[in-house]
Amino acid sequence: MAIDLNDLKSRMKGAVDVLEKELSGLRTGRASVNMLEPVTVEVYGARMPLNQVANVSVPEPRMLNVQVWDMSNTKAVEKAIRDSGLGLNPQAEGSLIRVPVPELSTERRQELQKVAGKYAEQTRIAIRNIRRDGMDTLKKSEKDNEISEDELKKLSDDVQKLTDQFIKNVDDHLAKKEADLLKV
Repeated sequence: MAIDLNDLKSRMKGAVDVLEKELSGLRTGRASVNMLEPVTVEVYGARMPLNQVANVSVPEPRMLNVQVWDMSNTKAVEKAIRDSGLGLNPQAEGSLIRVPVPELSTERRQELQKVAGKYAEQTRIAIRNIRRDGMDTLKKSEKDNEISEDELKKLSDDVQKLTDQFIKNVDDHLAKKEADLLKV
């Protein structure tokens, strides 16, 4: 019952993937199609994700274009973007909605840095929990005489190296996002 390092690696990678998705949603003052991912629109008697009623594109660094597929939904999409809490002010032109992305204030940038830091810390905790699970499995295997003490030491070192590698990966993602947030 020794340990499957590939399983631990894939679980740690999953935690980092979640972090990447969370960080991509943080606004940096540059337009990104991911910015509108949380927006849901009231159409056809139901709430639907924006990407199911329109196509979002980035024609320039500080502008989003939302091409609504059914022109009768344009007002609903415009309202959903305005009411989303993202601080965006969309302007409709037919079935095309232009969404200018405003500059971020210094205070907002600092707030976003704190949020990014929280996301990174949650990911580090998740990775450490995965390491703990792996170590517990190793200790149980050694206690049940399935692996020797030397194997326990070697596999424990491998698990720790894997953990250090993924924690560094998290720190790199955070540093990149913080640098992005500070760009003016």
